[in-house]
Amino acid sequence: MGKQDIEHFHKIKIALEQEAIEQFRTYFLELHPYDQAVFYMELAKEERMKIYSYLSPFEVANLMEHIDLYDTEEFISEMDPRFSSVVLAEMATDDAVDVLNEMEKDKVASFLTIMDEEAANEIKKLLHYEEKTAGSIMTTEYVAINKSQTVKDTLQQLKRDAPEAETIYYLYVIDEDKHLVGVLSLRDLIISDEDTKIEDIMGENVVYVSVGKDQEEVAQMIRDYDFLALPVVDFRKHLLGIITVDDILDVMDEEASDDYSKLAAVDVDRPDDNPFAAARKRLPWLIILLFLGMLTASLIGMFEDTIAQVALLAAFIPVIAGTAGNTGTQALAVAVRGLATGEYGKGDKFKLILKEAGTGLIIGIVCGTVIFGIIALWKGQFYLGILVGVTLMITLTVATLAGSLVPLIMERLKIDPAVASGPFITTINDIISIVIYFGIATAFMNLLLE
Repeated sequence: MGKQDIEHFHKIKIALEQEAIEQFRTYFLELHPYDQAVFYMELAKEERMKIYSYLSPFEVANLMEHIDLYDTEEFISEMDPRFSSVVLAEMATDDAVDVLNEMEKDKVASFLTIMDEEAANEIKKLLHYEEKTAGSIMTTEYVAINKSQTVKDTLQQLKRDAPEAETIYYLYVIDEDKHLVGVLSLRDLIISDEDTKIEDIMGENVVYVSVGKDQEEVAQMIRDYDFLALPVVDFRKHLLGIITVDDILDVMDEEASDDYSKLAAVDVDRPDDNPFAAARKRLPWLIILLFLGMLTASLIGMFEDTIAQVALLAAFIPVIAGTAGNTGTQALAVAVRGLATGEYGKGDKFKLILKEAGTGLIIGIVCGTVIFGIIALWKGQFYLGILVGVTLMITLTVATLAGSLVPLIMERLKIDPAVASGPFITTINDIISIVIYFGIATAFMNLLLE
């Protein structure tokens, strides 16, 4: 934030404190809605309550669309119910639905009851769609034109409908039965002759999505085609709504947070201020990992005789286990991202396994050679150096392979690959590395004792 912005915020804050309503409105409404949201988020509840009386529901709705979903729910709940119902009605329909989806059903019903009937009906249509589908993130605020219209008629319609539409860069063409039959860009409309029929200038090869399509796949399509918006249709190809690129950016952010949460085994999107609540959410994973860690300890205990004969073996357990865990996590990240973005098809998955196996082998050979040289020179233990080097080579190859295989297996079992979290892979690779390390050491104990 620049010095000029800080000074402007300061003037707004003073006007708010002095209850100079007109002055506050002048300064506040000069800001972009995003900057309004930034200022609003810094206020105490008492100051926010003043704003609700100084601004219209439409003006509040504009800034609400730039606030995080979970915070918006809280702010909507603190307003007077009648005021907040109008705010929700003034918001883009898809944004209002996102907020209501976070609320309890009885609260949603009360808002819809006191809301303007037309807005309530539009919101109800979208509330019926399953979360994280195209239907749940589409908006019904778009411009649809009939293929039999002329350019002149369409331009007149556009003047009427544009203020309520979320975007006008694409105009979707329908027939008398509301089937999606074409698309027309605003540029093509403007440069065409006024008497030209829309069906003569529209593009008939329309890219669209079905209402039940997963939002992650929709995001992939918009990214691939570089669209600003994408039409949504039902199974009969009736036009139901559109999904705009700003909603897709929110989806991508949501999906990234979701995947990161699963990788870290915590909810990074909604952190708890209460340490007890945060601990309660994290403990299940940690307890599972604790038992897996106990399994690792038990495995080490099974090789007590081996360690007793060559105590120096224990010194290299952290090196082998830690390196294997890190390598496995790297392979996991590559696999999960590839699956999430659709980068790997059926044939590509086998190539991924071969590539990661080769990568793990190369890493293992290099790291194994380095650790052999260090042990041979530092400890003067030639055979121990070979043992640790060979173990590291095998372990890193297996760990890299495991890091790529586990997400693929989970996807095959219809489980989110991101659930194969970093801590989980690390612990599994700890177990694998211990078994390989002490198994080889036990087999070649005679050489180590020379």
